[in-house]
This record gives sequence, structure tokens and C-alpha cells, in this order.
Amino acid sequence: MQSNRELDVVVYGATGFTGRLVAEYLNNQYGVNGDVKWAMAGRSQAKLESVRDEMGISNDVPLIVADAADMDSVNAMVLSSKVILTTVGPYQLYGNELVAACAEHGTDYVDLCGEPAWMHQMIGAHSAAAEASGARIVFSCGFDSVPFDLGVLFLQQTAEQQLGAMVPRVKGRVRSMKGTFSGGTLASFRATMAAAGKDRELINVLRNPFALTEGFVGADQPRGDKPEFDEALQSWIAPFVMASINTKNIHRSNKLLGHAYGTDFVYDEMMITGPGERGEAVAKAVTEDTSMATDPRQPGEGPSLDERVNGHYDVLLIGEAADGRSVRVSVKGDMDPGYGSTSKMIAESAVCLVLNPELASGGIWTSAPAMGSALIERLQANAGLTFAVEAE
Repeated sequence: MQSNRELDVVVYGATGFTGRLVAEYLNNQYGVNGDVKWAMAGRSQAKLESVRDEMGISNDVPLIVADAADMDSVNAMVLSSKVILTTVGPYQLYGNELVAACAEHGTDYVDLCGEPAWMHQMIGAHSAAAEASGARIVFSCGFDSVPFDLGVLFLQQTAEQQLGAMVPRVKGRVRSMKGTFSGGTLASFRATMAAAGKDRELINVLRNPFALTEGFVGADQPRGDKPEFDEALQSWIAPFVMASINTKNIHRSNKLLGHAYGTDFVYDEMMITGPGERGEAVAKAVTEDTSMATDPRQPGEGPSLDERVNGHYDVLLIGEAADGRSVRVSVKGDMDPGYGSTSKMIAESAVCLVLNPELASGGIWTSAPAMGSALIERLQANAGLTFAVEAE
């Protein structure tokens, strides 16, 4: 069983851009001989050794050679560790066998997936096996969708304290964000669009806010695909590019929490662009932006250290009760969302599962129902995130 596993966390994809950042974070935060025993994994022993030496990581950190095309190596890696942390995407191209192996062998799993059609497929294919083996499979443990998913949970907990009950309506509003999308995110977007072009049914999955709720369909949801003026904020708002994945994960969280937010829960995400004519112009420009489809960056490419350190994000969440009362919270990150903050979030998600085996049973999860307040505490203590209640 897991208690007999030699390792706590294996970083699969440790020689890639994001994988290196995760390894660097684990090395700086937990060292080699601390409470968390971790290893680096990838396809090439020589490249793993080179990256480990280049980053100044101790030779005591184990290296594991594993390749998605070699199931013996994947199974050996999965059986060596309590948690597999994978940055090897697009997951629809390279993740099927790994999820299957983790579900079969009772090994916990975290990834950075923002590919809802693939997640929909994995839920259907491997939920029963994960439940039977005790494997906790947690998708989307980076910028999509941890700040938003845990932010909604934090808001609902605040609403219970301030208003006496959770609220049926939450608005996610990105106030500011500085940073670029990862080459891996862009590759996942391109792979998803290519797959949808071959299978029209996938388009229905991508458009459906309840695509990950396994048969449950709730209240009508805002489309969030056009600029509009938000009277409450006195600002223009525009479509937010991550909304498609975040909204699906948050509705899945609600379902896995026994519909704690209500069966009529409504959630949307938009980006605040400011008041007046300038705010309207920015909102229209954001709506018409197609740069993700044409961005040439590939997996393994990313921003400099200065760009990562100088990045940030600030998300406002507004909860509205049926009687007109409201509550506001914010989630802020101290580095760029796509790399610096994401690498810390997924690392802490993996460590949270290791140190809290009681938090969830086997199954395919999202961050809020699987780790909830325990992960919020870790992210605030270690990873530069801030969850705060805001005045009206």
C-alpha cells in the first residue's frame, strides 16, 4: 500500500520548463532530507542528471527514467511514490496511461490540466478504478483552477460566517494580472481545438459549464463571451480566457461537495477593464483577441526569472445572497500566474496530499473538495498566495 512507498512525490517532466520550476521549489522549500521525500522523473537519465546538476540540486535526490510510451517504466514510477506530480502535457496526448496507472495502483496524482474534454473522458474511464484503489486524482492544480476554485470555497465559508448561509451566485472578476501563458497551456489549447475539429461532440463538452458534473445539469449560466458594463463595479468587464475551464471545475467542486453551494448555483468569470470609454475599448480588444491561437511558443518555453518575479494576479470574488446581501473576498498571487505561481501551487497540492492522507477518499477530484482549507493554509504559508475578506 501507499504507506510502504519509498517516495512521497515524483515530479514527472522535471526537465521541462515548468517541471524544473517545481523541482527548484521543492528543493528550496523541503530540501533533500526533510519531511517530504521527492524525486525527479523524465525520459532521459542524462538530461535528468544535467538538469539536477545545473540547478544545484543534491545528488541525493533520486532520478527516475519513465516514458509514456513504455508502460513498464510508468508503472514502476507510479508504484514508487505516494503522489505523481506531472507537468507533461498536453495531457490528452501524454496523460492517458499515467492516469490509468495511478487509478489502478492507488497512487495519488496532481497535474496542471486545463483540458476539459480530456478530463471529461478520464472521469468516465477511471473514476471507478480510483475509488476502488484509493487513488486521489486531482486535476487542474495550477492557475487553472486553484485560485478560483479555492477562492469560491473561501468565499462560501466567509458567507456562512457573515450571512449565515452560502450564496447561490458568485462572480469571479480578475482585477489585474501580469504574466504570460505557458507554452504548455498554448499547446493544450491547440491540441484541444484540433481534437474538437475532428470530433464535433467535443465542442458540446467545451461549451457545457456542467461537462464535468457527470449527469447533473444546474441553472442557466452566464455566457460571459461579450464585453458588458458591470453596474456594481462601475466598470467594463470582458471575457476571461481561463473561464471555460475554471467554471467547469467549480461546478464539479460544488457537486463533489454535495451541492453545498446549492443546486441552482450560478458562477461566471470576467476580467475588469476599467470605467468609461477607455474601459469599453479595452474590453472590446480583449474580446476580439485571438493571440492564443497564433502564439508560436511551445512546451518548454517560458519567461525569464525577472518576468516571473515581477508578475502577479489579483482576483475579486463577489457572492450575492437571494436577499440582496453580499460578501467579497480576494485571491492574490505574488508571481506570474502561468509559471512562478503555478509551480508553487502544484507542488503544495502534492505535498498537501502526502501530509493529509485523510482528506479525501479515492476518486477524481478538484482542489476544493479534495484539499480545501488545508491547501489554502499551505498556499498562504508557503506559496505566496493571499486569501482575504474585503469590505463592500
